[in-house]
Amino acid sequence: MRLKIISLVIAILSGLSACSTTEKVPTANSKPQNKQSKHTLDYSDALALFEKAQSKSGVDRIQLLYYARDAAISSKEWQLLEQICFALESKVSVDHVQNKLYIALARKNQQRASAALAILNSLEDQLSLPEHKAWHQYLTGSIYASEGLPNQALSYFFNAANISTQSNVTIANLNDDIWQALQQLSSYALEKLDTGTVIQQGWVKLAKYQLVYLGAGVQLHQALNNWQRRFVSHPASYLLPKEVATSVNLVPYDTKRLAILLPQSGSSERFGIALKNGFLAALDKQSIDEVFFIDEAQSPQEIEQAIVRHQIDFVIGPLLKNNIDKLAASDVLSALPTIYLNTPSQLNLNTQHYYFALNPEHEVEQALVHFLAKEYQKPMLLAPDNNSGHRLINHFQQQWQRFSEAQPEVGFYTDSKNMAKVVANLLEVDESKQRIKTIKSLFRQEVESETRSRGDIDVIYILGDTIETRLLKPYLDVNVSTFAERIPLYATSKSYSRRIDSTDKGDLEGLYFTEQPWMLPGAVQQNGLREKYLTLWPEQADIEQRLFAMAYDSLNLIPQIKQLAHIPGKEFSGLTGQISIKRDNILTRTLSWAQYRQNKVRLVKLDETPPAPLYMRQTQKTDEQVLN
Repeated sequence: MRLKIISLVIAILSGLSACSTTEKVPTANSKPQNKQSKHTLDYSDALALFEKAQSKSGVDRIQLLYYARDAAISSKEWQLLEQICFALESKVSVDHVQNKLYIALARKNQQRASAALAILNSLEDQLSLPEHKAWHQYLTGSIYASEGLPNQALSYFFNAANISTQSNVTIANLNDDIWQALQQLSSYALEKLDTGTVIQQGWVKLAKYQLVYLGAGVQLHQALNNWQRRFVSHPASYLLPKEVATSVNLVPYDTKRLAILLPQSGSSERFGIALKNGFLAALDKQSIDEVFFIDEAQSPQEIEQAIVRHQIDFVIGPLLKNNIDKLAASDVLSALPTIYLNTPSQLNLNTQHYYFALNPEHEVEQALVHFLAKEYQKPMLLAPDNNSGHRLINHFQQQWQRFSEAQPEVGFYTDSKNMAKVVANLLEVDESKQRIKTIKSLFRQEVESETRSRGDIDVIYILGDTIETRLLKPYLDVNVSTFAERIPLYATSKSYSRRIDSTDKGDLEGLYFTEQPWMLPGAVQQNGLREKYLTLWPEQADIEQRLFAMAYDSLNLIPQIKQLAHIPGKEFSGLTGQISIKRDNILTRTLSWAQYRQNKVRLVKLDETPPAPLYMRQTQKTDEQVLN
C-alpha cells in the first residue's frame, strides 16, 4: 500500500529542527520584524526566498535558505526542498546530518524511495544525537511502509518511538503511522511482534484487541479499559475514543431480507445452480428472515423493481462481469450494501460495495512471493497461447520486475503437439543435441553422450489446466539434465481437478500447486459439509464445486465484511481460502499449498515472507558485504 504523503507543517519542524545544537530551523516567530522586509519578502513563498538567497552571501544567504526550507516543507514543495538543501550543503556552519535527513524526506515524498534510502544508509555512521537517530529510523520505516512492507516498517517505527520516549523528541505522524502499519498485519504477525519494550507491547496489544473485538462494542470497551490500566500514559492512548466510536460504526450488517442475483437462464444457468446450492447450504448459520433469488440476466429496471418490492437490505451478485457493469448506474443498488461475485470493468468507490472474485492473479502473486522467499533467481513460465495465458504471464512479469533484474523465461504452447518443442527450446536441449551430433561426426567409434539442459533455470511455474499440466510434466522430466538437480515445479489451481485426480494422478510426483481449501482432501472441516456435498452432488464439475464454495463464503462474509474492509490485517477463514481486504474493497484470497507426494495430495506449508523491492535488497546485500 502506498502511504499517504506525510503532512509536514510546523509540528514537523519543531521535531526535526531540534536535530541540531548548532542550527535551529527558523519559525514564524523568528522571522525578522523589520517592516520593510515584510513588505518585500513573503516568508511563505519558498521559491521567492530561494531566488532571493542566490543574490546574497554569508549569513544572509544561509538565513534566507533556512526560511526557504521552512516554507518548502510547509507547502510540500519537495523538489524545491531538495534544491534548497543542496544549496546549504556547501556551508560549513550547516548541520549536514540534519540537512541530509531533509533531502531524504524530500526524495521519499517524490516517490523516489530508492534515492531516499541511499541517503539514509549513508548517514548511519554519522548519527550521534538522539533526534537524528529518531528521525532516521522514522524516515526509513516510512519508506518500507510506502512499499507495502508494514512488518519491516514497524521495526524502524518502534526504534523511533523508543528513542523519542527516552529523549523527549517529538515526531509528527509517528503514532499515526505505527497504527496504520499495525492494521496491515494478521493476528499471527501481531503475535510475533508482541514482545520488546513497553512501548512496542502496548501498541501491539491494542492492535490485537481491535482485530478481535472490532464491531463488538461491549467487549472492545472492556478490553480497552484493561489496556489503559496496564499501559498508563502510553502514546497510543489518544486512539481509545476513536476506536470505541469506530467499533460502534462497524457493527455488522443486520441483514433480514437478502437478494441474490445469479444466472437462472441461458448458458450460465448451471453456474447459477451451483451458486444457489452454496447459498442454501450457508443459510443454516444465518439469522436472515427471507432470501430472494433474482435472475441477473433481467434488465436493470426489472432487477431494481424486484429489490424495491421485496424491501431488500443486502445484495449478493451478480456473477457475470457484463451484468455487474450494466448495474453500475443503479441508484437502488448504490444505496445498498452489496457483495459482487466478480470485478467490474471499472471499480465503483462506494464504501458499501465489495468485490469477491475467484481471481487467478491472486494465485500468481502468492506463488511469486514464495519464489522470492526461496531466493529463486530465474523462473521459467509455461502458459497456453491464449488471452488468459498472456494476461497471467504479463501480471507475473510486472510484479517480478520490482524485485529482480533477471527476466523470467516464458514459453507459450498452442497445443499438446508443440509442448515438447517449447520445453526443449527453453531448456536449450536442442542445442545440446546438436553439439552431441557434431562431436559424434568427428569419431568413428561409438561416443557415449548425455544431453544437458541449461543450468540457470531454478524454478518452473505452469499456468495451464489439468490436462496441459499432466502433458507438460513428463516433457519437463525428460528434458532436464540427469547431471543437474531436479528443478522445483509449481502450478496454479487450474492444474488440479478433484474429479480427474480421484482416478488418475498421472506422473505428478513433486509438483506444488495452490488451491482452495474446499477442493483439497482433509483441508476443510465444516461439520461434515464435504461429505454431505459429495452425497448430494458426486459428479459435479470442478468449476461448480468452486462456485459452491464461493457462494457459501459470500453469505458467511456478511457479518465480517465491515471489519475486513476497516482492518487490512483481519482475515476470514473460508472454503475458498484466507480472505482479506487490502484496498478498494476487493476481497483477496490466500490459497492453500499442496504437493503430490507418494501418489497422494498432501497439504504443505511454504514460506510466504513478503519480499522487499530490489533496491532495498541490493542495499541490504551491500551493508552485509561491508560488515563482512
